[in-house]
Amino acid sequence: MAQIDAFFKLMNDQGASDLHLVAGQQPILRIRGDMERVKYKVFDNDNLKAMLYEIVSEDKAKHFEETGDVDFGYEIPGLARYRGNLFQQKYGIGAVFREIPSEILTCDQLKLPGVIKKLAYLPKGMVLVTGPTGSGKSTTLAAIVDEVNKTRADHILTIEDPIEFVHRSQKCIVNHREVGLHTASFSAALRGALREDPDVILVGEMRDLETIALAMEAAMTGHLVFGTLHTLNAAKTVDRIIEIFPSSQQPQVRSTLADALKAVVSQTLFKRVDVKGRCAALEILICTPAVRNLIREGKTYQIPSSMQTGKRYGMQTLDDAILEHLQNGWISPDEAYTNCIEKGKFIQFLSKPPSDFTDV
Repeated sequence: MAQIDAFFKLMNDQGASDLHLVAGQQPILRIRGDMERVKYKVFDNDNLKAMLYEIVSEDKAKHFEETGDVDFGYEIPGLARYRGNLFQQKYGIGAVFREIPSEILTCDQLKLPGVIKKLAYLPKGMVLVTGPTGSGKSTTLAAIVDEVNKTRADHILTIEDPIEFVHRSQKCIVNHREVGLHTASFSAALRGALREDPDVILVGEMRDLETIALAMEAAMTGHLVFGTLHTLNAAKTVDRIIEIFPSSQQPQVRSTLADALKAVVSQTLFKRVDVKGRCAALEILICTPAVRNLIREGKTYQIPSSMQTGKRYGMQTLDDAILEHLQNGWISPDEAYTNCIEKGKFIQFLSKPPSDFTDV
């Protein structure tokens, strides 16, 4: 048993999502979105480095020494998996760990809108789950892939850095590939994937032009591709994909994306005020013929209006999802106001003026 395992056990017992271990500070847990210090001695650099290197492979340690940061995965059988990041900071080494539950929650257990489960039955195309870091993108994607695994007889290939949720083959065959361990990069794995007879491909993060281009190509050639992006809403997701390409290629990319994209799910996590825990507010864009035309014609600014009029297809804006949570008494007016898009809709719920003077 590694020395650090005691902190992971504490993290699990406290229901924390993240563990921060930094030279020069006490351990810190993120519980329900808030940072809480652990009553423990302040780490010095050498002791913390020795403790972290106990669970890091030689290759990852070498990469960290050369570059100053590295991602890796760690698992404690019977407890959970952890996505770790080592980084160098002013006072020495630092590390952050995110807990990945060993049990994959279903769409129903997560109380996701019904249309999310339907995405698992698409024959082909690209589905993107977006949002800021720590917004639960991986959890939502895991629930969708779990639905595929239980109901379809297909080959699922995941490409991640590192592997997060582990899906055991059920009706599907599931193969997990980790960047840096099983393949050189996301783009290299995607190029190889087209020769590995996949039906469903999960791309853990679409970081660069080549990865995005290959993901669209896979979606256009009969595969169902799931991926994540760090964008805040559906319209910005479409813009981000198009803008990463040179301007001379953008008209062609718009056309290809309009044909390939099936849905965008953009989510934000909120702290529950009625019970312990957190809930996600989801913006859902379904690519109907009208939405495809907006993407082709470069009129992405009209996408929010299409979501308002497309509720019968399962579409919803982020503000509508936030308002529903607020009216249910799940979230606070202050947090609803902070995360909404149209501030004017929510200012009426505040008991005092907003704290962010730039929104006034």
